[in-house]
Order: sequence, then structure tokens, then C-alpha cells
Amino acid sequence: MDVHAFEVPTDGPDGKEQDGTLEWDSTTMVLVRVHAGGRTGLGYTYGDVSVASFADSKLAPLIKGQAVTAPAALWELMGRRIRNAGRPGVGAMAVSAVDVALWDLKARLLGLPLVQLLPAYHDRVPVYGSGGFTNYSLDRLTDQLTGWVEQGVPRVKLKTSRDPEGDPRRLAAVRKAVGDEPEVFTDANGALGRKQALYWARRFHEEWDVRWFEEPVSSADLVGLRTLRERGPARLEIAAGEYAYTTQDFVNLVEGPAVDCLQADVTRCGGITGVLEVAGLAATHHLDLSAHCAPAVSAHAFCAVRRLRHLEYFHDHVRLERLLFDGTLSPDGGALRPDTSRPGLGLEVKWPDAEDYRVYGPRTT
Repeated sequence: MDVHAFEVPTDGPDGKEQDGTLEWDSTTMVLVRVHAGGRTGLGYTYGDVSVASFADSKLAPLIKGQAVTAPAALWELMGRRIRNAGRPGVGAMAVSAVDVALWDLKARLLGLPLVQLLPAYHDRVPVYGSGGFTNYSLDRLTDQLTGWVEQGVPRVKLKTSRDPEGDPRRLAAVRKAVGDEPEVFTDANGALGRKQALYWARRFHEEWDVRWFEEPVSSADLVGLRTLRERGPARLEIAAGEYAYTTQDFVNLVEGPAVDCLQADVTRCGGITGVLEVAGLAATHHLDLSAHCAPAVSAHAFCAVRRLRHLEYFHDHVRLERLLFDGTLSPDGGALRPDTSRPGLGLEVKWPDAEDYRVYGPRTT
């Protein structure tokens, strides 16, 4: 097993992007490759370069010499191995990347596209266009969102709540640009207090027909999420789950429940094995599950989610995956369809391009 990390600068204004609570100037992908039988499986996550060193020190020695055709069994072993090092956060992200690589490798060894190895309910995953950063000009904001609509994507999302008083101008511009038909989603990234969030939930829905309010308050504020779900507009869904790392994190969100639609990130929640576990939890609680980002992996993994809602087709990840991989997917009729003509995830690393962004790991020729 070998581990790499690539840091790619953003293409936002002045080289930065912003949401409701954070500003950043680059995105780092941690790539894991697992080798067996003359084949190589790849998996990845998005996080700090420390995720790469964690995977190298804690997981690579464990994986060496193991039967790679049983990803779920190795997922259980990895969970035990990182217990004292810390499972949420960096630990879960490292496990996620390795787990995805193991599933990809197994599919390649069998000569199957990954979607056909998984217990798939679907052959495509509906998407929504996501970006709309809070530091975008109105022209860039509306151009980005209308661009997705013109590609046939019927739902779009913008970041909000960094400057709540400025959001009405941004939302009015978006609604005017995309028209009445596309669904408009908002994402506060946990920036608001409970009363603030309830006020804006009502305005978002009543004035701009917003149907989805993601993390209006911190996802750790389960009482706040439940309050918004119970007291907010009936047709405005409250969503959270992208920062859930363990099964218990998801249990906390579905009991009550605290959300109308649950989210999961395949690169944070334990990889494909983790997604399968969360999918069962969502189904037993009669909740839909939405995929958070990482479209190249999520397009396969979430075909195996019975109560699938959609996938966040996130600007940063789309851009980075196209830069680093051959075999990425583009929306077709508002959905991503896994390429069944290629084994595994259907991805190959563009090594000459990737080397320009390397911040961790051995060079590969």
C-alpha cells in the first residue's frame, strides 16, 4: 500500500473560497493505492496531509499481507487498530480512503465495474450543482448556478450565512437567473444560532422558495436541528450528516429525528463499507440519504443506497478529480451514471499532472 497527498489551489476570487464559517485557499486530496494480483485499487479522501501520515503509520502495516477480497472484514480490523489513536476525524478519513481502495481493487480483480460488485438498487445517482461560495461576485455566482441548470441539473445550492443581511440580494439574483423551475438549496455550514436560523429558514422559503437548508446550525447542535425541523416551514427540509464519522454520529442524527434528509460522505464515514451501514440505518428510520461530494466514488457507492436522494456535485471536488484522474463522470440528464465499461471505479491517476501538486508520498513514474 502506498499513500500520497496532493494540494491544489482554489480558483476562487484572490485564490480563496468562503462559506458560512470557513475560508480556504486550497483543497488536499489524500490518495491511497492497494496492490494485489497484478492490480491496483485506489481510494481517496479530502483532508489535511496528516491523514496521509496516519494512513501510512497505522493502516499500511495492517493491510500488508491481508486477504484484500474481504473489504468489510478489513474495515472492522482497521476500526480496532485506530481505537486509541482516535477514530473520528483523521482516523475515519484514513480508513475511508483505504476502504474505497480495497473495494476498487476487489472489483478490478474480478473485472467488474464497482457498481456491479455492490448490492445496487440504482444505475444512476441524481445530482445537484454545489458551489456558490460567499465571496463570489453576483455575476460569478449566477453564472455558476445557471451553468449547471443549462447542463440539465434541476437543483443548485449556494453557501449562505457568512453575512446574513447580504443573503437576500444573493438569493434574489440566483432565483432570477435560474428561473422558477430549478430547486434552490442553501447551506449555512453551521454558521447560525437557533433563533437566527429559524428566522432565515422562514424567509428563505417564503421569499425564494428554498427547499433545502443544510446545517443551519452546527451539526453537533442536535436540539437546534430538531427545533428547525419541527418549527420551520413544512416544505423546507433540514439536512446534516457530512461531518458524521462513526455510526453513532448518524444514530444521533436519525433518532428524534434531527433531520429531514440524512447526508453521508463516503470519504469520511468509513468508505463504501461505512456507506452501506449508514444506508441501512437511514432506511430503517424511513429517511432518504444524500451523498456529500467526492462524485467519482459516490456515483458508484450510492447506487447501493435504497433510499437514495441525490449527490452533491461540488465545484472543488469536480475540478480536482478531473485534474488528477482520467475516467471521471459528467452529469447526464441531471444524474451521474457509473461507467460500466471500466473495472472498479474506472479511474486512473494522471501522474504527470498530479506530481505538480504533491505534498506527501513517493513520486510515481
